[in-house]
Amino acid sequence: MQYTGSQYCGEYVNGRMEGEAIYILPTDTKYKGLMKDGMFHGKGTLYFPSGSKYEATWEKGRIIKGHYTFADGLKYDEEQWHYCDGYDRRFYTEICEGLKPAGISQLTNLDPPRRIPEGCYDCGDGFYDPETRVVRDYRNRFLRNAEIRKLITTLTQRHARTCDKG
Repeated sequence: MQYTGSQYCGEYVNGRMEGEAIYILPTDTKYKGLMKDGMFHGKGTLYFPSGSKYEATWEKGRIIKGHYTFADGLKYDEEQWHYCDGYDRRFYTEICEGLKPAGISQLTNLDPPRRIPEGCYDCGDGFYDPETRVVRDYRNRFLRNAEIRKLITTLTQRHARTCDKG
């Protein structure tokens, strides 16, 4: 675990992770469920730092069946998906709570939206500060040092789609 930055809380059988367990990845994604022979096996849930989760049945580390729930409670349904599609571009919170009055725009599903610090860029998983060349998560915790060439490419590609400058 010390090599990968992961954490494990559970039993070992013959030196392998097995039984009811909690496994935390370096990204703060947390798995709670059953393990067998060091792999996700049986019922278990992945909890993502964003607040979303994926509940599934696993077999030898592979998903057999599962469903994804967004942080706001919206469940993804592959067959009956009508959220933000080509016909209805409303956010889930707009569907549940109604549209804002004329002149007040809702730019993200979060209402109010995240505040982007002055001079920083929203990178999807956190904020990039060009002065320190560091990416921090939305709670201002260190995520990574930014490789400037990769970051410029990433920001340029995302800017047209999702990035706002504070």
